[in-house]
Amino acid sequence: MRRAVCAAIIAAFLSLPGTARAGPQTHQYFTTNDALLSQPDPFRLYEDRPDGCPPCFNCNLDDFVCLQYANCTRSSGKCSCPPGFGGEDCGAPLCGSLADGKDRLPREGDRCECKEGWEGINCNVCATDAACGPMMPAGQEEDAVCYREGLVVNENYQMCDITNRKILDQLKEKKPQATFSCNAPSKSCNFQFWVDEQESFYCGLDDCGWKAEATDTSNTTSYRCETARCQCVPGRFLCGSENSIDISDFLDQEIKGPATFKTMRTEGGAKEDGSTFSEPAMNGLISSVFGDESITLQCHSGECLYKTEVPGYERPIKKINTPLIAGVIAGCALFVVAVILLVFFLSRRSAQRYGPIHLGDDEEEENAKLMADHKPAALYFENISYNLKGKQILSGVQGSVHPGELLAIMGASGAGKTSFLDILARKKKRGHVSGDFWLNGEKVTDDEFRSVIGFVDQDDTMLPTLTVHETILDSALLRLPKEMSVAAKVQKVEDVERQLGIFHIRHQVIGSEEGNGRGISGGEKRRVGIACELVTSPSILFLDEPTSGLDAYNAFNVVECLVTLVKTYNRTVVFTIHQPRSNIVALFDQLILLAQGRAVYSGPFEKCQSYFDSIGYACPPGFNIADYLVDLTMHASSPTDAEDEVEVVFGDGGDGRTTRASSTMAVKSIPSVSNVSIENSIGSGHDGPLRPKAKRKTSIRQQQERELFTRKKTSDNANAPASLRSEGDSVLGDDERHQQWVKLSKQQGQPPPQITDDPHNLPPAAGTGTNLDVLVQAYNDSDVAASLKDDIHHAAEANGHPPGLPNGAATTGKVKGYRKPRIHTQSIILSRRTWRNLYRNPMLMLTHYAIAILLAVFIGFLFYGLTDDLPGFQNRLGFFFFMLALFGFSTLTSLNVFAPERLLFVRERAKGYYHPFAYYLSKVVFDIVPLRLLPPLIMGMIMYPMTGLVPAWAEFFKYILFIVLFNLAAATICLFIGICVRDLGVANLLGVLVMLFSLLFGGFLLNHDTIPKPVTWLQNLSIFHYAFEGLLVNEVRYLSLVDHKYGLDIEVPGSAILSSFGLNVLALWQDAIGLAVFCGAFLILGYLALHILLVEKR
Repeated sequence: MRRAVCAAIIAAFLSLPGTARAGPQTHQYFTTNDALLSQPDPFRLYEDRPDGCPPCFNCNLDDFVCLQYANCTRSSGKCSCPPGFGGEDCGAPLCGSLADGKDRLPREGDRCECKEGWEGINCNVCATDAACGPMMPAGQEEDAVCYREGLVVNENYQMCDITNRKILDQLKEKKPQATFSCNAPSKSCNFQFWVDEQESFYCGLDDCGWKAEATDTSNTTSYRCETARCQCVPGRFLCGSENSIDISDFLDQEIKGPATFKTMRTEGGAKEDGSTFSEPAMNGLISSVFGDESITLQCHSGECLYKTEVPGYERPIKKINTPLIAGVIAGCALFVVAVILLVFFLSRRSAQRYGPIHLGDDEEEENAKLMADHKPAALYFENISYNLKGKQILSGVQGSVHPGELLAIMGASGAGKTSFLDILARKKKRGHVSGDFWLNGEKVTDDEFRSVIGFVDQDDTMLPTLTVHETILDSALLRLPKEMSVAAKVQKVEDVERQLGIFHIRHQVIGSEEGNGRGISGGEKRRVGIACELVTSPSILFLDEPTSGLDAYNAFNVVECLVTLVKTYNRTVVFTIHQPRSNIVALFDQLILLAQGRAVYSGPFEKCQSYFDSIGYACPPGFNIADYLVDLTMHASSPTDAEDEVEVVFGDGGDGRTTRASSTMAVKSIPSVSNVSIENSIGSGHDGPLRPKAKRKTSIRQQQERELFTRKKTSDNANAPASLRSEGDSVLGDDERHQQWVKLSKQQGQPPPQITDDPHNLPPAAGTGTNLDVLVQAYNDSDVAASLKDDIHHAAEANGHPPGLPNGAATTGKVKGYRKPRIHTQSIILSRRTWRNLYRNPMLMLTHYAIAILLAVFIGFLFYGLTDDLPGFQNRLGFFFFMLALFGFSTLTSLNVFAPERLLFVRERAKGYYHPFAYYLSKVVFDIVPLRLLPPLIMGMIMYPMTGLVPAWAEFFKYILFIVLFNLAAATICLFIGICVRDLGVANLLGVLVMLFSLLFGGFLLNHDTIPKPVTWLQNLSIFHYAFEGLLVNEVRYLSLVDHKYGLDIEVPGSAILSSFGLNVLALWQDAIGLAVFCGAFLILGYLALHILLVEKR
């Protein structure tokens, strides 16, 4: 009955003309933030109030009600309004936008002016994605979505136009509207009815549920709330306004629920499209008055969501590009196969066999001119001394050698031959060198001198992977005149190979005992070393024992080649030699005989024998004079001790041992006493006037005889019969009963003073306290020494360079060497040599590439398909950390780059083969790049698609850039350590420590914010920090990581996690620059260390 009455009243009212006017209202500035509405004392509401002032709004009082079923804040007496409503009683719509939050102001006037992208009576409905940006977390604004499909996710707002025909006809120009919103966490909805944007009544709906249904042609969203309650806004249309009915009681008593709100959209449109609001009591009212089943509406909704919250959104599942992975692995495998085939072809290919080289007449003439253009060089030296750490190695040596002459330096082991040869060749010595040097009578600088000489070391240092011909040809290409054609240089190389008898082995590798094969023999290797110097046809050639390790025949061939060089090209050759055979000795032009660093003889070899004859030490006929002279200096250098004291015993008694004279067996010497005197002494049977039974010092001859031909007394031969005498015995008589017995007696203290009545024991010179002083003094007083000094002084004074001037005092430019190739040409030659050395050691290169592919596949398998969640982030950290650690410690092999060639480089540099920069460049380009840079690149290209890192070309190339820079930086650091530290064990220790400390401050093991302040600067020295930070920022900076906990998807920006790790998300390019600076700095430091530290000092 009540429903029929209400319907009749409403129908009559709607038929009346007039306008609905809102009742009087008063609004103050409001906020929905309860904290700002609190008062210090809520009970002081009526104190100190002026007379006639109406009471303030206080929802704690029964007279004041919060509209929209808003909650009353007990502490302040203010209403906590729902979004979009404000004022003291939540009855005023708010303007601006939902994104303004507590800063929204209530409507002033009849309508709100919404901000761009917002719409609706109270500006709650979003219209664009950009409008929702301010409601997103910082940095995620671009991922905001305005969801307009009508289904609530968090809190949905809808603005609807009522479409019931009869209602529109009755209200005429007054526009009926409704707002509908639902809150998912509280499972509640609310509904407001508006006429001409003035709220008439509102409903609160509880225990709500919703669902969405989709078919091929339509989408439907449905809301159902089990309970409903509605209230009128007093004084508004339909609720007691002027000329309006009041349905307050109907709404309060009849509306109970359940209520539904349903929206349908059909493809192509249909009459069923739109929304309906249904509630049983409300439906009865609508049907009886307007003839419709329910309130019908056309709605548009809007809810601001993050993109991952949109219903139906599925987080993109990373699809690993399997074809790409297979293609990358196959490509890398094909690359390795190509390298294997190339290495196999190059290593198995027979060396290029050069046919006959035909030079044009002009070319032959020009090349001959270049080779013969050198000015003949005569070398003079005087007062050469060398002191090392307080020990006198050489003292007062002089000599000369002219063009077309061969100077041999002889002496026993330890005589100072090699040190003297180094000094003559102007090698840098560790000790102090003094003396005068002249070249053609002029004093020239060391650099000029070295440019016209060649030097062959005693031990051979050559690359074992090169062939004989390649080794000699490289020397020729680097050192012969740059104007000389390559064909002429090759012809020169072949000529030298034929001269030294190594042409038949020219295509055999040098080899080494550590390698796969020994290669050529030691003697052949020596001849190759000589050939490397002979090929330049130097003005002066120095050789340190060139015949060492050679048999007699090949030794003679080597020396004969030197003689040919001397006589044919008017060159000068100086060499040390040990125990030459007689036919080699016959080739000498000049001889210097050393003993304990002092010159026993220096002068023409042809005068050597007559000189020693003149001082009483004649070489026996048929005896090799070289052996004789070395033996002579050995015994003369022996210290005087008890064995040098002999006691001459006369009579029949003896100790069973005799001394055989050896003048016919070894060395002819003049006896210190005559045979007659001895016989007279023996025959007298008593002390004679001549030296009866006295201790005396033996001569050098007697020492030689005893050392070489006296049988030592042992327990086995103490009673043995005396040995047979020589026919030429100059001491013993014919009667065997008158034998001379030699008895050795031990005498403590200093040697006794020499008895000067022996005419053959010359007065000793100050020095060693041995018989060597006698020989040295004899030479210094000889005509040979005087003639040599005159020759030296005459040559020096004729050119205005008397003794005493420094060796560089002369004007430079007097002596010129070849104009050698430029640095870029040297780099090409050395790069070709380094490449040969690399591909002929295939296991080193193939092992790097094979291990790179295997490790890449294994690591890619372990970290396959990294996910965009917290475990995936942890795996990314582990992946980058392990990858950098693997790369960093793999570059420790760079410590060995220079170790095998350190001695070779030092010697080649000292000989002027090339500029250090050319060598350094070739090693970096053809050693660091193929072995330390390409394998990491292969690994990186395989691992990137397998692990599922960001599938974008920009990020991929940044990833490759960091790998390249990191490996180059690590390799150059290890290269620098390997150059500076000679000991490989110490270098490895330093390299490991550097990598470990760099790893410690990389950002994974230590958080930047927790590092003690005094050592934070160490992180700036960590290449791991730059690479680790750069790779992580490149990968995670724009990544959103989701973790599913307690039924919720917690999404965390990757940049926030990086910041918590102490990493700077804006430092990607700073990190790249930091690594580049490390690369450049250590490349320069490596070259400086090579240039400064690796200098030959003997």
